[in-house]
Amino acid sequence: MAVNTSKVAIIGAGSVGSTLAFDLCVKGAVTEIALIDSNREKAEAEILDINQGSSLGRSIKIEAADYRSCRDSGIAIITAGARQKPGETRVDLMERNIAVMKSIVKSIVESGFQGIFLVITNPVDVLTWVAFAESGFAANRVVGSGTILDSARLREYVARHCKVNPQNIHGYMLGEHGDTSFPAWSLLTIGGIHFNEFCPVCGVCEELETFKQNASKEVRQTAYRIIEVKGSTCYAIAQAASVLVESIVRDERRILPVSAVRTDFKGLKKTAFSFPAIVGKEGVSRVLDFPLAPDEERCLFDSAKFVAENIARAGY
Repeated sequence: MAVNTSKVAIIGAGSVGSTLAFDLCVKGAVTEIALIDSNREKAEAEILDINQGSSLGRSIKIEAADYRSCRDSGIAIITAGARQKPGETRVDLMERNIAVMKSIVKSIVESGFQGIFLVITNPVDVLTWVAFAESGFAANRVVGSGTILDSARLREYVARHCKVNPQNIHGYMLGEHGDTSFPAWSLLTIGGIHFNEFCPVCGVCEELETFKQNASKEVRQTAYRIIEVKGSTCYAIAQAASVLVESIVRDERRILPVSAVRTDFKGLKKTAFSFPAIVGKEGVSRVLDFPLAPDEERCLFDSAKFVAENIARAGY
């Protein structure tokens, strides 16, 4: 069966999976969505809710399905898994979600799937490696959502404090999607002006180093605050995943900080973490390895090592 590159299978009809399905439908980013969940009635209800707005926007074929629908899908998006509870870190989910990931990947591969895996379930970096190891797919065809969301949070924080449009800000959170992530200030620009040069001109916020510390803390902790109050995050991660899907489906070759499998990173043989990469129809076509500031290089290695240690703890 030929692969339909504009068809995606979303595994998990929880808050992230259903919000992603809605976002893709509103954008008209794909032509077909198969929504797969162990609770089929839940998937059907989410689809009914989405379809009832179809006359008001884009009309996309979306149906509740089983793993057989992965066979001709261009992308299999895994959102299923245990939710992060208040007070839990993403790594705390590891043991619960590894078993879920292994089962899902096995079912997808057995369907005859030949597309690209997109992993969103946390801890996303460890689970990106698990999906790679269990599927036997080439590394470029297993992509984690990584720090796309973290980077969007950084841009929003900087924009809010500098009183500019976040679309004029380019910058990244790198490393693990978790507590060891860090902002690469050496890469951040505002309207093409390097951050360190923009700050004196702006003159809005506090002393520069204090601002950087506050920004780093805010970006890493914001998810915990949201989860504490409403139980989960869904909107921004769905938007981040939607951008990633569009880049693959349309071969846009966007540069995105996705979690990519790394089999030889500074002596680490088994790790996955986020660094700017070109993403298109082949998945991760190229990771743009380039030097950072010395302190950022240390942060990147420490973060990659933290993921590697958890991959080893998971038995890989």
